[in-house]
Amino acid sequence: MSAVVAQPVAVLGCRPGVAGGVCFLEDQVVLHAVGAGCVQLHLKQNWHKFIPGIEKTRGVQAMAISPDRRYLAAAETVADHPVLTVYDLSSVPARRRRTLSAAELPERVAVSLAFSPDCQYLAAATAPPEGHLTYWLWEKQRLMAAVRLEAPGSSVCQVSFSPQDNAQVCFTGNGFFKLFKYSKGTLKQMNLEKGMPQNYLCHTWLSEEEVICGTDTGKLILFETGDLLWETSVELFTCFLLVQFVNNVLIAADKHFFDSLPQISAVASYSKGFACSSSPGIVLLFEKTRGKELYKESQEIWLPKDLFSNDPEKSGTQNIICICFSPSEETMVVNTHKNQLYVFTMLATDFMKERIAYFKYLTFPLHSASITGLDICVWKSILATCSLDRSVRIWNYRTNTLELYKEYREEAHTVSLHPTGLFCLVGFSDKLRFISLLYEDMHVFKELAVMKCRECSFSSRGHLFAAVNGNVIEIYSSITFQHINNLKGHSGKILSVKWSVDDTKFISCDTHGAVYEWNLSTGERETDCVLKSCRYSSIDLSSDAKVIFAVGSDQTLKEISESSIQHEVSAFGVVYTAVAVSHSGHMVFVGTSLGTIRAMKYPLPLTADFNEYQAHAGAVTKMSITNDDQFLLTASEDGSIFIWKVYEKGGEVVKWQKEAEYAEEVLIMRSDIREKSQAMLDLQIRVKELQTENYYQLSLKDMYYNEKIKELEDNFTQEISSLKTKHQNLQAEKENQERQHQLQVSELTDKQAREMQKLESDSNQKLLMENEKYQELDEKSQKMQEEYEKQLHSLEESKSQAVKELTEYYEEKLNEKSVLLKETEEDMRQQLRAHEEIEKQIYEDEDQEIMEIKIKYERQLWEEKESNMQLKGEIGVMNKRLNSLQKELKERNRYIEEMKLAQQKLEHFIKSLEDDILSLKKEIQERTNTIQDKEKHIYDLKMKNQELEKCRFVLDHRIVELKKLIEARDNDIKIMKKQIYEVSNTLIWPLLLSPLSEYNTQLKLNITQLQQKLKATDNEMHRERQKKQNMEALLKRFKADLHNCAGFIQEPKKLKNGIHELYTKYMQESDLIEIAQKDLQPECMRQREYLERNLAALKKKLVKNQETHRGAYMHIMQENMSLIKEINDLRQELKAALTQLRHLKSTLKLTKKREAIQDTAVLRLNAEKENEKIIEMQQLEIQYLRNQIQEKGQSPPVQPLLAGNLPELNLEGSHKTQQQ
Repeated sequence: MSAVVAQPVAVLGCRPGVAGGVCFLEDQVVLHAVGAGCVQLHLKQNWHKFIPGIEKTRGVQAMAISPDRRYLAAAETVADHPVLTVYDLSSVPARRRRTLSAAELPERVAVSLAFSPDCQYLAAATAPPEGHLTYWLWEKQRLMAAVRLEAPGSSVCQVSFSPQDNAQVCFTGNGFFKLFKYSKGTLKQMNLEKGMPQNYLCHTWLSEEEVICGTDTGKLILFETGDLLWETSVELFTCFLLVQFVNNVLIAADKHFFDSLPQISAVASYSKGFACSSSPGIVLLFEKTRGKELYKESQEIWLPKDLFSNDPEKSGTQNIICICFSPSEETMVVNTHKNQLYVFTMLATDFMKERIAYFKYLTFPLHSASITGLDICVWKSILATCSLDRSVRIWNYRTNTLELYKEYREEAHTVSLHPTGLFCLVGFSDKLRFISLLYEDMHVFKELAVMKCRECSFSSRGHLFAAVNGNVIEIYSSITFQHINNLKGHSGKILSVKWSVDDTKFISCDTHGAVYEWNLSTGERETDCVLKSCRYSSIDLSSDAKVIFAVGSDQTLKEISESSIQHEVSAFGVVYTAVAVSHSGHMVFVGTSLGTIRAMKYPLPLTADFNEYQAHAGAVTKMSITNDDQFLLTASEDGSIFIWKVYEKGGEVVKWQKEAEYAEEVLIMRSDIREKSQAMLDLQIRVKELQTENYYQLSLKDMYYNEKIKELEDNFTQEISSLKTKHQNLQAEKENQERQHQLQVSELTDKQAREMQKLESDSNQKLLMENEKYQELDEKSQKMQEEYEKQLHSLEESKSQAVKELTEYYEEKLNEKSVLLKETEEDMRQQLRAHEEIEKQIYEDEDQEIMEIKIKYERQLWEEKESNMQLKGEIGVMNKRLNSLQKELKERNRYIEEMKLAQQKLEHFIKSLEDDILSLKKEIQERTNTIQDKEKHIYDLKMKNQELEKCRFVLDHRIVELKKLIEARDNDIKIMKKQIYEVSNTLIWPLLLSPLSEYNTQLKLNITQLQQKLKATDNEMHRERQKKQNMEALLKRFKADLHNCAGFIQEPKKLKNGIHELYTKYMQESDLIEIAQKDLQPECMRQREYLERNLAALKKKLVKNQETHRGAYMHIMQENMSLIKEINDLRQELKAALTQLRHLKSTLKLTKKREAIQDTAVLRLNAEKENEKIIEMQQLEIQYLRNQIQEKGQSPPVQPLLAGNLPELNLEGSHKTQQQ
């Protein structure tokens, strides 16, 4: 066998999806599944003990620990065959105890395992649809019983033993809850399933008869001996409460998480109740109660947010798949689906519990996806890893701790550490980043445009680095970042590169079977070795750079030298995926696709002379050996990292020429130093303040407790004096009671003596009477004997019998009296004893009461002393908390500074958005003002329209009246004579009718114009309202899009895309709005100038019309006066003619003519009165129109819609109407 030995000293990782994947062996020792086996982890001492699985295993699928913590059962898969193995953990190292298999059962891997309470039996369950429950006597590898279960789907199922019965098994899954009892080689079902079937995801035993189950709908169901006893539903607490409770969490939370119902994915019992996982990231603690609700929720425990994650909110919403408690129930550990382990310390006292508490990492955050890169440096004992989980981590392989960790937005494909350990190269999907490793952070110093860089490497001296870009290798200076050379020639994808120790040689390999050695100065190939049938995955160089070791898809390890393959070593049925060569040149390590590690000596053996170790559950992706050849570091696709200690033959550690000395220097930003120094100063000031405050509080407490002690002493002395007086009173009462008892005893004895004397006298009297009777009878008997001697013999027997009976009778009476006497004596004795007992009880009660009072006050005094001691202990705890608070303050200040920077960025962004909002508000205000002006103009037009309607109504009424007058006048004209008719036709009627017709026509035209203007105004108002509605809808859409865009405030790229989309979406409309705004102002100015010109012209026209009106009015008045004079003259002439005709004609004819003339005169006088009324009304209308014209002339022009469309005043027609 090979003389190279590797022993795992640390395992960094966790295997997901394992039933019972984490458990406690001791209070400080946790066992969990990782890689191809399990690891024991000590929480305080931080040592690891790896328990490998069986050969060629693909990892543990389910595991269970025995109740005595001695045995471990594991379900594994080897070459698609399930294997059930029991390990003995008490031996060092843990050894395989038994392997269980049954030929009569189908080969299906177990998904749940459980040990019986006495650790003799093992139950195993396979998943539906063809599920089996098997019952093993594992020590003898005997299958005792098996049950087949038909169930739909391939859901989760679980099996467990009753905590006190080896024969009772519980089996749950999708649609079934079954209790089995083992008896005589069979498993018999004990319960009958009632109600609707549920999908039971997990269960646990709370007692010998009670089982609680969790369902996929968030229900907790408690069964007692198979019957439903209690049921409750776990609700989701909002949040995200919460959330919000935590810095507005609900915005960034996963929608699927909130839309889905809560699921009880894990449940575990402890002495006070049980714990269950109700929803992602939350564990609820339930405690037993005495009310109707058998169990009540007592506490919520949340997973913490990972501040180094690119999405801290999602880091706290992981599905919890396993919960376990330590033997002392002081610690709880949970396992999540993202390979993370968390711990929570249970509080012994309820008064210190908080409603919501938080888990902590069991050790540190672990990789949750395949590890794609691994590298080490010379100066420090650290290694860097990157993974598809988008994280880069820096580990210390000597202390087995995580030193730095940061998560990015893109997947990381490769990583390389600078020899100093102060910088690293990370190849992401979008760029290659040069990162400075600071004290507590990773700072991106430089970004290089290398897309999808799958491999990069620093030179051994650190002055150069190589980056793979497709099938081209680019060489850069790590000092100036200048691009030095391109190495072209590979036709396939380059998977591995390697520098020689002196940086004179550079080696690379690709997927087309090419291995090239490059000249860096010229960029040309010096040597090459091409084997197209092999897909190379990893290469390494010997320390002298003369030999190249390469592995690939052809299942061989190749030794290449001088452009040819010098040696090949078979992999014996597996594929080598990684290779590493020691710096001494004596050891070669290879990793396989099965996750195993092989160690062999150099020169390479021809046979299978190597040591193979089970380690990873996936293919080994990267391997590296430290510079002192003491540690081997391996990483795998399963997300685990193994740190191996390398030994040579005989178990001795490989010795290096000189012990490695590692640097302790770290990088730190100048701003961080300032912040930390300022924080230290602030904390020192705060510490001094706290010290003075603490000293002051302590002095106050001392004064308070001294005063309290004095008060208690005074109270005690007063109570002691009161107790003494009370004792004296009790003593006096006791003496009085003794005297009373003595008097009662003496009375009772006297009474008893009297009764005894009385009884004796009564008995003596009765005896005397009986004796007298007896003597009388005796005398009678003698007489009778004398008289009846003959009958003596016959009566002798009867007589003797009678005497005997009498004797017995009286003896009985004497006995009764004696018994009664004894009873009275016994009663007297009992009363004496009772009296003594009462007296004794009184003494004991008094003593006991005095003792209780004494104990009470002694206890109070002791409690005060204990409280003083507790306060002193609390002071010590406060000092410790002060130290912890100082550390927390440092972290908090750093966090506050980060938050301040983020706040400043957000404030700038918010300010810009507020400016945009203000501008939009101004634009909206301007538009609302414009709309208000339009509406005001519309309102004025409506009012004017109403006034014109009123005028039209008045004019219509006037027209009707004038028509009636015209008809009456026509009738009068027909009756009048020819002369009067001719005078009226030639003089009066043309003057009256022509102005009215012209005025009526003008009014009709004005009404038509006003109706058209009103219609146009209504159309314009409708258009403006439609524009307003469109603007409001546009603003709503813009606000909604802006709100959605604000949700990406933490994601600059998405925010930028959102702003760009807003710009492209609303720019066209905003341009139109701006153009409209630009055109609106000159148009308004033009309209205003036009209206002002119109107003000035109208004013001039009004003045001119007024002057012409006055002239026309005076001319009309003069004509009216002249006409009236002519009418009067005509009337006088008519009267004179009539008088002449009256003398000439006959009396009848004259009287008839006189009557006709009188009638016409009356009609003429009535017509004159109506004309005067019409003239008055016209004058009032003219005055009203003048007032309106003056008001319109004083008010400024506002509405552009009335430009040039004001109606003309027909003053001539109105004056003509007045004339009429």
